[in-house]
Amino acid sequence: MFFFHTLTPLIEVIIIAVMLNYLLSFFWNTRSMDLVLGLLAFLLIFAASSWFNLPVLHKLMFMIANAAVIAILIIFQPELRVALSKLSVKGRRYREITEFDKFLDQMANSVYKLSEKRIGALIALENEDSLEEFARKAVLLNANFSSELLETVFATSTPLHDGAVIIRDLIMIAASVILPLAEDTSQIAKSMGTRHRAGLGASQLTDALIIVVSEETGKVSIARDGIMTRGVKIDRFKGIIRSIFNPPLKKPLRTRFNLLEWLKR
Repeated sequence: MFFFHTLTPLIEVIIIAVMLNYLLSFFWNTRSMDLVLGLLAFLLIFAASSWFNLPVLHKLMFMIANAAVIAILIIFQPELRVALSKLSVKGRRYREITEFDKFLDQMANSVYKLSEKRIGALIALENEDSLEEFARKAVLLNANFSSELLETVFATSTPLHDGAVIIRDLIMIAASVILPLAEDTSQIAKSMGTRHRAGLGASQLTDALIIVVSEETGKVSIARDGIMTRGVKIDRFKGIIRSIFNPPLKKPLRTRFNLLEWLKR
């Protein structure tokens, strides 16, 4: 216990230093930094009034400090909310799943919005097999996924709407991508065109999941492993994609201790 009490001041200094570093790094180069500097100046004056025994100034600063606590909470409300959200104890896996759910909702809404308007679309969701070979020959985007961007690409007034879009994780890699056509067209009805044939061909050569929106009927089809499923509804659409790409909630249990894996951590 004596040893712990000896280290108490050092532990407190370290904790305070970490807290100050986090707050200053969070507010640095923002409009709130001026208020932070003003707050630090106020604290210095408050401390000086106590050190130099200035009772009137100390009393005045103490009264102002009582009201300043409420004022700070009001002024810094947006910044404090963001700062506290970054300290979430739910961890990185929870944030990954939340981002995936947001991505899935946005993509589903965009796909079925295109379906309602009967705007043709071809989307390739990259899995383990790289689609870089096809992306290099197309128009590179390398943009964060957004429903607005996806719908804009497939708008008939844009020069990119004829090809496919490749999505890797949450990034739209390329647009106007030319995918290989399927040689076996037995699964493709006469009402289906080149877009469906390209989607089926890409699914035969890679493990990507291909989404096809028919320009003629507006129906949504999904091709994977050389099999095309037609007329997919939005709930089933989300379920299929979630079963393939959703991050696992739990890591598999390890039955044996692996020294090499432990050293790589």
